[in-house]
Amino acid sequence: MHGSGTGSEVEAREESGADPVFLALERELAVFHRRARASAGEMARQLHPDLEAAAYGLLVRLEESGSLRATDLAGYFGVGKATMSRQLRALEELGLVVREPDPADGRASLVRLTEEGLTRFRRVRDVRRERYVAKLAGWDRAEISELARLLHQLNTRAED
Repeated sequence: MHGSGTGSEVEAREESGADPVFLALERELAVFHRRARASAGEMARQLHPDLEAAAYGLLVRLEESGSLRATDLAGYFGVGKATMSRQLRALEELGLVVREPDPADGRASLVRLTEEGLTRFRRVRDVRRERYVAKLAGWDRAEISELARLLHQLNTRAED
């Protein structure tokens, strides 16, 4: 930010030592994160009442990728192998995912959605998308596209 800023921006910077633009970004991302976690929990429970919120994200990734090794999933989500194994075991027990031998390495296995898992996931995902469409009904399509582009850019840089 160039210039001296408004009085409240200067006061905010003096109090915290941080740029108010980044303070505002942090605040909005925190609210977004809390709401996204709550929404993921709701989506997971719609898939099955016993699912944890983190399970929804796993299903999203598997639906996008087809099949992946558990270690790749753990790396993608930044969790340990034991955590991923526990989450996948719960999804297997509910019949939502299955492990199959990796044709490229017989010692490893690939995880993929079952037909039942895919059907349930897509039904819940479609409801979620309808909610986004309704919430953003007053937005211009170019704004929605720009938001998606900026979030993609943020997510991509977060992986570095």
